[in-house]
Amino acid sequence: MELRNIAIIAHVDHGKTTLVDELLKQSGAFRENQAVAERAMDSNDLERERGITILAKATSVEWKGTRINIVDTPGHADFGGEVERILSMVDGVVLLVDAAEGPMPQTKFVTSKALALGLRPIVVLNKVDKADAEPDRALDECFDLFATLGADDDQLDFPHMYASGRSGWADAELDGPRKDLHALYNLIVNHVPAPKQQKHKDEPFRMLATTLGNDPFVGRLLTGRVESGTIKAGASVQAISRIGQKIEQFRVSKIQAFRGLALQEIDEAVAGDIVTLAGMAKATVSDTICALSVEEPLEAQPIDPPTITVTFGINDSPLAGRDGKKVQSRVIRDRLMKEAESNVAIKITDTPGGDAFEVAGRGELQMGVLIENMRREGFELSISRPQVLFREGENGERLEPIEEVTIDVDDEYSGAVIEKITGTRKGELVEMKQNAGKTRIIANVPSRGLIGYHGEFLTDTRGTGVLNRVFHSWAPHKGPIPGRRQGVLISMENGVSVAYALWKLEDRGRFFIGAQENVYQGMVIGEHSRDNDLEVNPLKGKQLTNVRASGTDEAVRLTTPITLSLEEAIAYIDDDELVEVTPNAIRLRKRYLDPHERKRHARNT
Repeated sequence: MELRNIAIIAHVDHGKTTLVDELLKQSGAFRENQAVAERAMDSNDLERERGITILAKATSVEWKGTRINIVDTPGHADFGGEVERILSMVDGVVLLVDAAEGPMPQTKFVTSKALALGLRPIVVLNKVDKADAEPDRALDECFDLFATLGADDDQLDFPHMYASGRSGWADAELDGPRKDLHALYNLIVNHVPAPKQQKHKDEPFRMLATTLGNDPFVGRLLTGRVESGTIKAGASVQAISRIGQKIEQFRVSKIQAFRGLALQEIDEAVAGDIVTLAGMAKATVSDTICALSVEEPLEAQPIDPPTITVTFGINDSPLAGRDGKKVQSRVIRDRLMKEAESNVAIKITDTPGGDAFEVAGRGELQMGVLIENMRREGFELSISRPQVLFREGENGERLEPIEEVTIDVDDEYSGAVIEKITGTRKGELVEMKQNAGKTRIIANVPSRGLIGYHGEFLTDTRGTGVLNRVFHSWAPHKGPIPGRRQGVLISMENGVSVAYALWKLEDRGRFFIGAQENVYQGMVIGEHSRDNDLEVNPLKGKQLTNVRASGTDEAVRLTTPITLSLEEAIAYIDDDELVEVTPNAIRLRKRYLDPHERKRHARNT
């Protein structure tokens, strides 16, 4: 059977996963009466809730005697570690672009990786049936983007199609019949080359592991593309690291390949196939699985370096251990090491005390997803404010990561946004375009300046702005960036908060807690209206006497407390504060709960 391996790449929310659903349905991968979840490829709970793809996933369809292996990739640069490895498994890419928005920053990030690997893209202009769609403009912008990214003549001569993933059609002409996706299948088969690995099927077996999984029955699973030779179930193979060290020798217990959405067992895999192998104990991502006669490893894609670090520690608050079952540092360490093994964009280091771990990664979203997953698994953690990683330049100067930020806002809010990013956050304006009441702002901003900015940005744009960011370069340190302006309200007692006490304190600031909530000394319970921290007593009840006034007692009406999401809480805290994360609660606290200890440490810093 003929083979084609493609990846679908696009910016967040441009319709990748929906299009793959339609490709599966129209190829007959589902039975007529089969119940299929919407966005079947987003299998993880967090992916469904957030409407984003976090993990790359593979599927396979058959079209007129050709098997097309399709990989759905994440659009966020935070999950770029996934994207870089996945593109090394495919021979072509379908670039999906929203006909209204045009190419966006994350499109640029993934496309630059694909063009660098020499892949020839197919451009699909999606959502052309939207009222504000401008497919011709979007197509011109795609051409300009490819030229900017250094595409060669073959890559610039790309075929394009017009489509609506939700309605399930794609056509070469904008006013075509709009019936089905048959034209897209045919274009993929005709334009994407067959895997060049098929020429090497008589050589010894070699495969580069690109993703790691786990099965409760089979154990460790490694997925990748067979680069040369053939492999049969039961064969003895070895794993070699990137630097050529032998890791282990093992027997392949199972070979699985994607057929539709399901993994099916097969007897033999040949060069060019994307398959999953089982049977190994130690081999991991970027290792070469090969015949015993092979000595040289396959070249693995370099991974962009991490740019931020967050400290994960044990939860040592007075409320520790009430919600979660996994609270010991040993258990937290094991879970983080397991994450680092499958996610090569994350680096874990132990801190001197042994109770906390430095986790370095790509961005706040990636960290937020990891913490949220651990929280759902029953972990209790204390999380520090994200810190940006610096590196030393050739002349000994201090370099910091700079990100390219693309912002789409209504014209009326553009002034406030530009003032924030170029003023206090030390950004540099690169480009500004206005079109039909919207302004697109492109700026290069230090990563430090973006920590905690997203919530403020949504407030400034009344929730209508869209902000996208992607790593740009390393640049000399831009100097101090001011942090949070306001101080916080800190509980001075342990117990349960009282409505009357909070009501009396409302003129001091805004609260993060309501009545009848557990509080402890050193817990941050609100934002002070001034720039200094203030200790308050949220437990103080009303003094009762036997004297009754002629009028009725004042009714206690509390203002609704501010509820911070996990990412907002992590971005909100200062360097001397932590976020306490448990399966049922997100609380803010001071690093040192005792007020005397806080003063002592403040004097020493």
